Amino acid sequence: MDGDTLYSIGELARRTGLTVKTIRFYSDRGIVVPTDRTPVGYRRYAPDAVARLALVRTLRDLGIGLDAIRRVVDQELTLSEVAAEHAAALDVQISILRLRRAVLTVAAERAPTSREMELMHQLAALSEAERRRLIDGFLDAVFEDPDGSPHHAAARRSMTPEPPDNPTDEQIRAWVELAELSLDPEFRASVRRLAKDHVADLPDGTPTLPRPDMVAIARRIVGPAVASGITPDSSQADPVVARFTARCALAYGRPDDGELHRLLLQRLEAASDPRRDRYFQLLALINGWPAPEHLAPVIDWSVTALRIRTAR
Repeated sequence: MDGDTLYSIGELARRTGLTVKTIRFYSDRGIVVPTDRTPVGYRRYAPDAVARLALVRTLRDLGIGLDAIRRVVDQELTLSEVAAEHAAALDVQISILRLRRAVLTVAAERAPTSREMELMHQLAALSEAERRRLIDGFLDAVFEDPDGSPHHAAARRSMTPEPPDNPTDEQIRAWVELAELSLDPEFRASVRRLAKDHVADLPDGTPTLPRPDMVAIARRIVGPAVASGITPDSSQADPVVARFTARCALAYGRPDDGELHRLLLQRLEAASDPRRDRYFQLLALINGWPAPEHLAPVIDWSVTALRIRTAR
């Protein structure tokens, strides 16, 4: 056929695989305009209508709207402009779908109440600015420090989630859980107590140099005992506990006596909240940090060992 050939709607349908009804719809929308009509009013289309319809079909399969398609085929917009705009819109849709899947995955794992489900959905739907305000509110509550202690500032940075621009599904689920955890009043109070204990002042009010955290000391000294199967109530545990309390006494500049032991017990009990471990596991996942060591066994061992020896 030469360039003067005109096609009927039926011929276009056979050549493109589209239905007559669809081609007529596109024609009525001005996307594929007939070149001529027969004396009785039947539409006739130029050969380039085949290529236009093929492009229309491809763009529709990609989810692009008819108004944008019409502007492309009329050369009001370039394909690259439409593709970029549509890709950006799809990014938003994909993000929303991933958040929804994260909420549903958490719900499937935890069997939440309807109220908890609503909360998870609200947390997942927060904007970046709203997420930042939520975490800042949690950290403000934890680090009540009007004097701006550098120790508090460093600890605050170490507890701040920074999701990447393109988080994985696992990071999204971790964010939903961490956000929910940060709203728990009991957890906030527990972490606030730990923060105050971790950043202590000398009697004259002068900030101390950074001290080894007692949990870090326990991990170093008690950890091997836990790993080797030594029980906290055994005689084998006695030298381990002695080394632990002596190292803490050195770090805190105070006598290794019953008062120190009771203080260590009090602070380790506060640190034994399993939600603390969970927060730092979620934080590491969100920030792409190495997974933290699970400290609950070491803390529980230390608490039990100190209780036994403090009661003697």
